Order: sequence, then C-alpha cells, then structure tokens
Amino acid sequence: MSRPSDRSADPIRDHPAVAKVAAVLAEAGQADSAAGIRFLPRAARTAAQAAEALGVPVGAIANSLVFRMTTPDGTAPLLVLTSGAHRADTDRLAALTGARRVERADPDFVRTHTSHAIGGVAPVGHPTRITTLVDEALRAYDTVWAAAGHPHTVFPTTFDGLVAATGGRPATVAADSTDSHTERAAPR
Repeated sequence: MSRPSDRSADPIRDHPAVAKVAAVLAEAGQADSAAGIRFLPRAARTAAQAAEALGVPVGAIANSLVFRMTTPDGTAPLLVLTSGAHRADTDRLAALTGARRVERADPDFVRTHTSHAIGGVAPVGHPTRITTLVDEALRAYDTVWAAAGHPHTVFPTTFDGLVAATGGRPATVAADSTDSHTERAAPR
C-alpha cells in the first residue's frame, strides 16, 4: 500500500510528472486529491495491479487510455478515462467524437501528447488540452483512483472530480456497459 507519511523521503514525489499532476489538481480546487497521491511499492501498470495494491474493486480504477483519432483535419489524441472493469469500444468512441477512426496509440504518441509513459498516464497535467471522455461506469464508486504521472503513483478522486479536472465529457464507452472483462484489464 502507501508508504509512511514522510513524503520527503520518497524520490518519486519529486518526479516532474507527479509534481505537475499534484499542482494541476490543486489549481483545479482538488487539494484533497493532490494531497492524497499514494506511492505504491510496486509499479501498477494495469487496473488489476492498481486495484490489488489499493484493496479496491478493479472498476474503481480509472484507466487513462490514449487513442489516436483520425478526423477530417488529421490525427489527434483522445483520452478515455474508463473503468478498469471493462474495455472501451473504439467504434463507440469514434461515434461519440465524430472521428472517422479511433485506434490505440503507440507509446511515442502517448508520451508526446501526455508527457507520461504508458502505465502512469494521469488524466491531467498534459502539455495541451486533450479531448477527454469519462466513463459513466465510474459513477458507481464513491472514490475513483487514477494514475498520478508515474507507474508507482495514484490519486483519489470522484467521477465528478475527474470530469471537472479534465474538462471531459461523461460517456458510456464500453460496447455493452454490463459486459465486464476484469480478467483482461487494460493498461492504465
């Protein structure tokens, strides 16, 4: 779980991406989320790993999935904050955004548009604003956990907190919102 409360002893807290996420959360009026950043002893690169480390249901983990949208103007990133209990459906994402096509982004595309590595992509703290969809399934949890810019970090928030901090749009992102694939949780 988390390390002792002496945060100055943890070098990950000084990681630039984690510091940026904490600052953006604080600026967005989410000081509790910024102060609640947890440092996990092992990297949690999947929703299942994060849920296990935190002792919460996998559905309470907000995966930050970055996709490449093909639009009439070219390509652009799409950030989908989806419940760890299921996978986002790319056809549905295309319909929701009006994109011609939506496909998984490669690691270089993810880092370019978020400045985070896959496994630690936070929903905030990116170089520029990214079109964001927030999975309606996350409403079912009082506390939602999201990556904080590094594979060893997460922060607590709420569904409404994610929508507010990201400027995202609530959406049903799975093909069948009752279909859950917890055995194959997607990377965060």
